[in-house]
Amino acid sequence: MAVRVSRRIEAPAAVIFRVLADPGRHLELDGSGMLRGAVTTAPVSGVGDVFIMKMYFRELGDYEMNNHVVEYELDRRIGWEPESGRGHPGAGKDGSRWGQRWSYEMVPDGAGATIVTEVYDCSRVPERARADMSDGEVWVGAMTRTLERLDATCTRTAGG
Repeated sequence: MAVRVSRRIEAPAAVIFRVLADPGRHLELDGSGMLRGAVTTAPVSGVGDVFIMKMYFRELGDYEMNNHVVEYELDRRIGWEPESGRGHPGAGKDGSRWGQRWSYEMVPDGAGATIVTEVYDCSRVPERARADMSDGEVWVGAMTRTLERLDATCTRTAGG
């Protein structure tokens, strides 16, 4: 149960990857409206890194998510599994890490362009939660907006 949204971006994979690996840039990419900023400022450097993001959700208010990097292939793939952090009602409890995974895959497409696919994998999320989010389909609009914003950001970066 993974939802995938793709977009061709007129920028090299290396430029796109650098943006995705920098938690400080995620706010400018966010298509969900839930991100409020990065606590972690260092770029992701490999599997095992954890970066923390400030979040807001109407039902929860302000909270943090600790994102455990589980996929990292330079200029090709980056992905993380969120864990409930400070201010989240699930923080420190069993199940604070559902097993949901956000990732980005980058495939070069001609000179200076890349097909970027955002993937939300909820196959390891408890069945009730998967049902509440229509097996991840609720995120398609936000994922589409995120890729649009990633495109605008990386096109500016590649062109300037």
